[in-house]
Order: sequence, then C-alpha cells, then structure tokens
Amino acid sequence: MTSELPPIREIIERYGLGAKKSLGQHFLLDLNMTRKIARTADVSRDDTVLEIGPGPGGLTRALLETGAAVIAIERDSRCIEALSELVLVFDNRLVIHEADALDADEIQILGARRPVKIVANLPYNISTELLIKWLKAGDALWSKMALMFQKEVADRILAAPGSKTYGRLSVIAQAASHPVRAFNLPARAFTPAPKVDSTVVIFDPPKENFSQLEALERVTQAAFSQRRKMVRSSLKSLLGARLNDRLGAANIKETQRAEEVTVEQFKMLAREVGS
Repeated sequence: MTSELPPIREIIERYGLGAKKSLGQHFLLDLNMTRKIARTADVSRDDTVLEIGPGPGGLTRALLETGAAVIAIERDSRCIEALSELVLVFDNRLVIHEADALDADEIQILGARRPVKIVANLPYNISTELLIKWLKAGDALWSKMALMFQKEVADRILAAPGSKTYGRLSVIAQAASHPVRAFNLPARAFTPAPKVDSTVVIFDPPKENFSQLEALERVTQAAFSQRRKMVRSSLKSLLGARLNDRLGAANIKETQRAEEVTVEQFKMLAREVGS
C-alpha cells in the first residue's frame, strides 16, 4: 500500500511542512528506520496504536503497514490534511485528532480500545512531560510503549544509582515501568538534523503495580533538588519529625545521598510518605 503513496519528502513539499522549532519537530523520513521502530514495538494487526506528533506521517505509514489501527494526536494543523491521505489508502484504520498531546485526554479519546501500544517520535520539548503523564496512567492506558527521545534524556531514564545521570526521571520511569534501550539513531537520520542523537526506548509494564507515583514525585523532588546533600538534610522538610523512622523503614541510611538511593528504596519511602 505504501507504493500507492508519494515519498514523504514530496508530502512535506506539497503541504509546506517545514519542521517548526517551536513544536520540537524533527521528522524521521527513512522507512527502514520507521519500520524498525514498528517491529521493535511488536506492532501487529491485532493492535491499536496511539501515535503522538506524527507530522508528515513517516512512522504512521510503517505502523499502518503492520495492519494495526492507529489513532494519531497532532497539534500542527498543517499536518492534518497531509495525514488524511493515509486514511483511504489504509482502509480507514487511521483516526486523526487535532489536539495538544499535553492536554489531550487519552482515556476518553481511546475509549474501549484501551490498553494500547504507544509508539512515537516524541517532540523533544515535551517528551519527559508526556512520559510522566503516561506512566501515571499506567495499564489503564498502555500495554507497551516505544518512544524516541534525545539520547541524553534516554540516558537519564535508564541510569543506574551512582551515575551522574541518575535522577528523578530515572527513579520514576523505573518504578512505573521496565524501560530498555532499543537502539540509537544518529542526528543525520532526521530532517532537519537535530544537534544530538536520539534513542528509542521500550517500556513494558512493571512486574508489580506501583500506586504511589505522586508520593514518589514529592520524595524525588526533595531528594534530588539537593542531590549532593545527605538525605537526612534534603528530606528533612518533607519527612519532618518522622525522618529517622521513615528512612529506616525504607532501608535508607541517613548519610546516603540521593544518587546512592536505589529505585526500590525510593519506592519503599514513597509508600511510607503516601500511607
């Protein structure tokens, strides 16, 4: 079916779809790469896929080729008409919603189709906000995610305790999912080429559901806002008079620094704070 469509570069020219820096757009036009993303996400004809920021539709085509249904959320009105060409070619398996993904109510948009696979080349300027939003929604929304980030953001998501990149995002992502690096893409793979390389990260549901994400956000905010201080200092204002008891219950030593506290220890502390 893809053979019935003009090349993506022609679509970009026809509809005047120059990437907008304000929207964090960097288009991935190589169908070999977009197909690799679809394969990595294990997308099949039995799936419904949520795609954010499809732009001119490079990844969208690869997802539709699998036989899956795709629900796309696109903020850029210029792209809506271009994407509509895919609807008839792919038997109406594409539904397009013009909306800002940060404000969109995915639960309402998807309805009974949930949970879905979320596959997206995320706009760089809102990628972490979207990730946190979806992690909070959990299995009520998604069964698997394959998301592309700036490589430095992916490094933070996947960082281990003790590393310079380990921080709030590492803890929250690893507490609410099982993230794995799939592959890196060089900047030259995109149009226009960004200044940094990118990474596709696969997120699977956690082995055990973790329901204290809001408490975890508060704990990690306090701990990592003063990451060089010992936790007895950085968490004092949050934990108050029960500081010692709560740290003890989470098996955290008072002299540890935030970057030394494991994800499991942070989860135990969040349960203490949220209880």
